[in-house]
Amino acid sequence: MAEGHSAGGTDNGAETSEDVVDERTAVQLVYRPQSADTLVGLRVRERIKRTGLLLRGVSLALCVGYWLVSAVGRGRIDAVSTVPFLFLVLMMWGYPRLQAAHVQRIIGWQGEYRATVSPAGITCRTDHCTLVQKWSVFQGYRETADHFVLLSRDPNIMCLDVLPKRGVREAEGLDRLRPILDQHTTRV
Repeated sequence: MAEGHSAGGTDNGAETSEDVVDERTAVQLVYRPQSADTLVGLRVRERIKRTGLLLRGVSLALCVGYWLVSAVGRGRIDAVSTVPFLFLVLMMWGYPRLQAAHVQRIIGWQGEYRATVSPAGITCRTDHCTLVQKWSVFQGYRETADHFVLLSRDPNIMCLDVLPKRGVREAEGLDRLRPILDQHTTRV
């Protein structure tokens, strides 16, 4: 059989992820996603975008200001204004956690994730699907104590890839992973 032709005799020119992954430089991660992983990714995105953090801060300041003005105006703290104020504060604090739990419900049923990070990109496999992403999808990454968070190139950073360091099985895996990330995307 000629090289570059499939068994059917046609070559559609498409490369599979197995064709482009160099096993010597690729780093394998095997992990089960947790809501804490997603929460780390959401916090990183929030710090980079700053608009969500700014909006939550302004909203909280307005709520506190309104509550204080109404309490001083009445001369006492009223339960009618305090209960909604506490509810809003709790919702602002808890929203990222609710969002992370929701994402976990969406992706958690897929079980174990097997991610391969190589010079060609990131390939993530589960028992149900395979996702191949080239480096051009990402604007950059940020390393935290326990994760690598890759941020998509779109203006709202709607997509995040969170690679937990606990998924690296080889002792030198993290030392090989950082140069791959640095070579193909930037630290943000």
